[in-house]
Amino acid sequence: MGGRPSSPLDKRQQQHLKGQVDALMKNFLPQYRVQLAASVLRQISRELVPQELAQCQLLHSKKLPRVREHRGPLIQLQGHPPQWQPIFCVLRGDGRLEWFSHREEYENGGRPLGSAALTGYTVLTSQREYLHLLDTLCPDSPATGETQRVWRLALQGGIRLRGTVLQRSQAPAAHAFLDAIRLYRQHKGHFGHDDTTLGSDAEVSDVQARTGTPRNSLGPQRSPGSPLLQVLTAVLMQELLPVLQAQIQTGLRGTGRARAWAWTELLDAVHAAVLAGASAGLRSFQPEKDELLAALDRTIRLDVDHLLSLREQVSAKLLTEVQGPLESCLRRNVDAQLPRLTQTLLNTVEAALAAVQTLLVQGMDRLSRHLRGSPSSTRLRKEVYSFGEMPWDPELMRICYHEAEQSRGHLGQLVAAFGFSGVRSLVFGAQDLSQQLMADAVATFLQLADQCLTTALDCIQAAQQLEKVRGRVLKKFQSDSSSAQRRFIRGWQICIFLPFVLSQLEPSCKAELPEFEGEVLAVGSPALTIEGIYEDVIRGALLQRIDRELKKALGASDVSCAPNGCSEVPWNQVEADEETEAQRGTCLK
Repeated sequence: MGGRPSSPLDKRQQQHLKGQVDALMKNFLPQYRVQLAASVLRQISRELVPQELAQCQLLHSKKLPRVREHRGPLIQLQGHPPQWQPIFCVLRGDGRLEWFSHREEYENGGRPLGSAALTGYTVLTSQREYLHLLDTLCPDSPATGETQRVWRLALQGGIRLRGTVLQRSQAPAAHAFLDAIRLYRQHKGHFGHDDTTLGSDAEVSDVQARTGTPRNSLGPQRSPGSPLLQVLTAVLMQELLPVLQAQIQTGLRGTGRARAWAWTELLDAVHAAVLAGASAGLRSFQPEKDELLAALDRTIRLDVDHLLSLREQVSAKLLTEVQGPLESCLRRNVDAQLPRLTQTLLNTVEAALAAVQTLLVQGMDRLSRHLRGSPSSTRLRKEVYSFGEMPWDPELMRICYHEAEQSRGHLGQLVAAFGFSGVRSLVFGAQDLSQQLMADAVATFLQLADQCLTTALDCIQAAQQLEKVRGRVLKKFQSDSSSAQRRFIRGWQICIFLPFVLSQLEPSCKAELPEFEGEVLAVGSPALTIEGIYEDVIRGALLQRIDRELKKALGASDVSCAPNGCSEVPWNQVEADEETEAQRGTCLK
């Protein structure tokens, strides 16, 4: 982890950067306002969908999201000239990394020397030139390979947790923000989903956190802040970096490592300035956003039927106008790749969830064996605790996460032609899904087991009861897994294909939009825009093809999912009644 001295930017450069960030914020915030209205309309329209379509079989774990706390020694790169110095680090459950001068300082309740939310960090394992540079800088270290491996697993969990906060959120404001980011970039000519929404602006300086060898590095450094702030800063940095490289890098002094170090110092200073500007912009917008959301909810609810009816009418007219070029684009560019991509995504998520099921079965069987063996109550409590911690055990879950990683290279090759460079986000999504389903299954097993196990049962009878619970949990897990696979594949295929199709249709179909704009503007609601309706039309055509292909791949009669749904077919009524009773109990501890 790198330390930095005072900013190398002079006042003139700082003022210039502030002006650029202010200008960028003025362009972005109008997009955010529009998408807040559109997101509220989508949320209200979802509420009109019958709730029975959105039933999950498994109980929803309330312990997510978090990672298991980890602590131990690292070494920090800092000073002039830069030198490695030992520190003691603590990874918190919320994905924050804190560092202290030594273990005793932490154990005595001292304040950390610093901290960083791991939003946008990367555990580097393949950037050979950068790692070679670290090889030359890093001293010999007594850290063992096992220490490094454990830290790597812990940090990867923290990075994924922090990086997918917005993707996991169901809040309208979070969806609005991500849509605003996408549209802002599209208006700049940047079609195609990438990892910007993870905050992974790899071009920003690599500030190194090390376990003692060049195989575990962490970069770039970020100041703590909200996910919205981190993502917006990453987007602004991505826009500013080409200019910075042209204007500033040529003036850097020194050669070799000294020049590289000076460049990273400069980028850190630029990042801090951009972060401060974006933070000020979001802070000043916050009161307006809160008032806007409250007002939108009131006004849209009063007029939701009319808004949805108008959207449907305009969509039908617009589809008639763009259907020819749209169908031609889909046949020419999408249809040939859709089967391969569907199967690859299916293989990716199936492999990860199969590994989850294997771990789940092993954990349930282990508990049953301990009951049959008449264990001590202390030992049983320990086993139950270990079972409950499975979703947050990075060592146990490693195989599930690895399965999701396996197809990264193949996926990257398949989607490169569509301008999609967000494979890291996709893999994180599969890993998050694995952890969520494991957590839900564990919570369901403990809840049902707590309800059926009583002191009147002997060990054999208790084990028999657990066998019944085991079977029910597996059925529910398989049902939720099937629905989750469908949602996962549909969602990511839209992320891959929609920006590409929009970019292909930009020269022709966008010209048709103004003639429909009057109808939309007449309604006087910011929740409806002609651009939003146009994207809905394209998305709908894509989903028809995606669903047909999913039907072939999964052999299902209906693959469409409710927006927030988990399972199309609820379990039978007898089990549903039992489940209701079980939910009134308390978890086995």
